[in-house]
Amino acid sequence: MTFHETRFPTGISRAASGGPERRTEIVVLGSGREERNARWAHSRRRYNAGLGLRSLDDVHNVVRFFEARHGRLHGFRWKDHADYKSCAPLQQASSDDQVIGTGDGTTNIYQLVKDYASGAQSYQRSILKPVTGTVVARAGAMELTEGADFTVEAASGRIILNAPPASGAQITAGFEFDVPVRFDTDFLEINLAAFTAGEIPDIPILEVRL
Repeated sequence: MTFHETRFPTGISRAASGGPERRTEIVVLGSGREERNARWAHSRRRYNAGLGLRSLDDVHNVVRFFEARHGRLHGFRWKDHADYKSCAPLQQASSDDQVIGTGDGTTNIYQLVKDYASGAQSYQRSILKPVTGTVVARAGAMELTEGADFTVEAASGRIILNAPPASGAQITAGFEFDVPVRFDTDFLEINLAAFTAGEIPDIPILEVRL
């Protein structure tokens, strides 16, 4: 699948609805007890951007973006305003937000991840689309500087340290990120009932696995 490193208009996505989706298979036994099985190891985000339109200009911008992506053909970046940082949305990303690895003296490439923990349980999500210029990192007690100490592959979410960290050093990072998505329709139904404000009631957006 071709992916365009272009972000959907954030002024429109801010008012979108949606969130993570899981796929669970549930079998009810004769006793009334349940057997539950996770069909997916990873969650998938689903959104609807139709609620974000406020003007004819918004409609125009969505149509332009949709046409440039050829409908469902090409993926793109999406800012999930409820979950776009290595920390909570109202906090400032810090270099110790997420543990992304432990030094072994030879490895210098690490994948950005975000942990979702509640009680003793947690889920680790790979971050594939960090926002350029937002990644901060640390190796052990040493703060790292992008450019001087590491580079970021914005298209894959990997950070490459200029030198392998010492064995046992904890590698941590903070960042902002986008979700890789595509349109989940090849048709936009536009309603121009109002003279100065149109609407596209249904603009389904679906996370893609890269």
